Amino acid sequence: MTQQQFTQFVTQYQNLVYTVCFHLVSDSQQAQDLTQETFVSAWLHRESCIEGKEKAWLCRIASNKAKDYLKSAAVRKVTVCQKETLDLLPATYSSPSEQAERGELYATIEKNILSLKEPYGSVCRGVFLQGLSPKEISHLLNRPVQTVQTQLFRGKKLLQAQLSNVRAVV
Repeated sequence: MTQQQFTQFVTQYQNLVYTVCFHLVSDSQQAQDLTQETFVSAWLHRESCIEGKEKAWLCRIASNKAKDYLKSAAVRKVTVCQKETLDLLPATYSSPSEQAERGELYATIEKNILSLKEPYGSVCRGVFLQGLSPKEISHLLNRPVQTVQTQLFRGKKLLQAQLSNVRAVV
């Protein structure tokens, strides 16, 4: 594939690749970055593309880039608990000391989520730390949605048991 052919290839498929990436990561800027990474990877490995299968080949690269991004430490290291996630904290804080306590509580909750054993750990990290839906996690982990929902339910029960001591302090 010549550079001119590859330029036409990029023009033809850039919207498709962006859509695949955006569907998986739900972040416009990150989807743009992943689209660019996809085409860089495609250029570097262009000899492995089977003629007539370019579209599927490119979509596979894009989805793998997005999955790698979702699994990366940078994505997993986000602030955990929004009020609606675990519903543990009061809605307002009036003093800096209460805000500091909330920060400590968030750190404790995040630590507990990260320490969950498999298969509950990967599912709970996806939901609580990455904001993914059970359906998205099902796709990423190649598990049935019902299995992911059951693992999420059980993971929540484990977290509730771990955090019951924390609630008593708050």
